[in-house]
Amino acid sequence: MPKLSVIVPFCNVRQYAPDTLRSLRANARPDFEFVLVDDHSEDETPALLERAAEDLADIAQVRYIRHDKNGGIATARNTGLDAARGEYLAFLDGDDWLAPGYLSGLVAAIEGLGCDFVRTDHVRVTDRARSVRRVPVGLRDEVLNPRDAILPADRTTSVDYVSVWAGAYHRRLLERGLLHFTEGLHTAEDRPWTWKLHREAESFAVINLLGVFYRRGVASSLTRIGDARQLDFVRAFDLIIEETAADRDADRLLPKAVRQYCAIMAHHLAEEDKFEPAVARRLRAMSAAALHRLPQDTLDDVLGSMDMDRSARLRRLRRRTGTARGAA
Repeated sequence: MPKLSVIVPFCNVRQYAPDTLRSLRANARPDFEFVLVDDHSEDETPALLERAAEDLADIAQVRYIRHDKNGGIATARNTGLDAARGEYLAFLDGDDWLAPGYLSGLVAAIEGLGCDFVRTDHVRVTDRARSVRRVPVGLRDEVLNPRDAILPADRTTSVDYVSVWAGAYHRRLLERGLLHFTEGLHTAEDRPWTWKLHREAESFAVINLLGVFYRRGVASSLTRIGDARQLDFVRAFDLIIEETAADRDADRLLPKAVRQYCAIMAHHLAEEDKFEPAVARRLRAMSAAALHRLPQDTLDDVLGSMDMDRSARLRRLRRRTGTARGAA
């Protein structure tokens, strides 16, 4: 069994994949496994991965898998999880990279702490600018209960830090069904995944290890494209609300879930100009329907505690659709 499996999905990232692959080489060990998943790229990415798989095989264990059709990031990661054999698992996206030696430090930390998973800070890279993004948990290098890190509802907490590639996860979480992503989600796939992990895992820690470089603003990123796949956030958050409502601590946790849903919804509505008109109309319709599906008392409390701009945007949409329904 490899000590660590790193699952790396790629899709049309010819420009960035060489940096990613070089960083894997700089982290390679004979007991590390790199699972390279090509999600049906239509550029030169597959040829790069084939050569890299041969090159890395001398210093690490490598598996290269190519999809016959594009399934999205969630499906690609699931393919990697199904193939991975490591005692510990980690993720990296095909346009990001790692500092040399980062993976060895990650394994040493999770082994030393003995917890279900660890999270790390990361470096956000936008063009030539770099900034450190920190896990919103104050205690470091100490084993904590992940459920306790969900709250408070009105502050940024661990479930808002959805960078799944900034950390490592023990294989027992995979065996418990906690590491697979909701199939078919093209965006926001990390949201229900992070919530499930914090509700159902037993222990985690935040460690002082910096070495993941997240490339923001990539032209092929869905956050930049603005097509209908962006609307998958509704499906993702509906799942969060459904699962959280069934949780034993639903009364305490639902306000946080509803607030997070509203914040993401308001963000997309504020940027609806980036969508084609038909997609923007779907965004408004789907958001309005979602507002009416939420527990209304909780929604009232959340809207009352949000800042004026976001609250007003959501209240207008809720009121307009409510009036239309009444007239109908």
